Amino acid sequence: MSAAPQSFLAACVQMRSSCDVADNIATAGALVSEAAEKGASFVMTPEMTSLLVTKTGDLFASAREEKDDEALAAFRALAAEKSIWLLAGSLPIKLSGTKVANRSFLISPEGEVAARYDKIHMFDVDLEGGESYRESKNYEAGREAIIAKLPWGRIGLTVCYDIRFPHLYRMLAQAGADFLTVPAAFTKQTGEAHWHTLLKARAIETGCFVFAPAQGGKHECGRETYGHSLIIAPWGEVIAEAAHDEPGVILAEIDTGRIASARRKVPSLGHDRDFSLPESGQARRVS
Repeated sequence: MSAAPQSFLAACVQMRSSCDVADNIATAGALVSEAAEKGASFVMTPEMTSLLVTKTGDLFASAREEKDDEALAAFRALAAEKSIWLLAGSLPIKLSGTKVANRSFLISPEGEVAARYDKIHMFDVDLEGGESYRESKNYEAGREAIIAKLPWGRIGLTVCYDIRFPHLYRMLAQAGADFLTVPAAFTKQTGEAHWHTLLKARAIETGCFVFAPAQGGKHECGRETYGHSLIIAPWGEVIAEAAHDEPGVILAEIDTGRIASARRKVPSLGHDRDFSLPESGQARRVS
């Protein structure tokens, strides 16, 4: 059996998705094609690639079941046309009259869906300045962590707010993930505070490459997202970053040998130990 290729060119697409599904498909398609023409074998788009809205009525007016979703059909055809691996960061997939899945799709160069992941952690927060989100109102939380095979290794799929739950990423790495995807629509407020720190931490903790294609800028619906799409190496170095919040493409050569190198230096994935918390909840000093 031949060994997996040692390196490949990866690309993250940064977008400013609107309320118009057809327009978003066309924009994403052009940027994915640009990345493929520059030699990328694996291209990733952000969370809510095909539709970014804030009103429930707008969401349910445009969301479709998976079998009828025009964005998924277009991205499957594009992956086959360009002969690339394509991650549609997430699309709103209608589950019922009251719930939608925030679903990420990994698509093969043959245009087949190789893996699906439904965002597990719902973004239900109240930020300073009156900015408030209740993702669980319209979205059904996923229940399964997903790892899929690529020609270069194994990839763990996550979405946006998942990044704040490090145990998910540790589990994915300990289960064999070499790469982690974090397509996102981070708010400007939380992005300025935490985006780089959280993503670098997940890379360092797991010894994985982290790919984070993002939404950026002031959207048609009024929401403002942070941008700064990132590709981060297993030792924590940023090896590609989008300039601010403008739509575009970033690329980086991914040397898979860096995964084993980082994990040899700090083999923490194998150093877990059992521990307990006293019933009182108070820390105990050991003399």
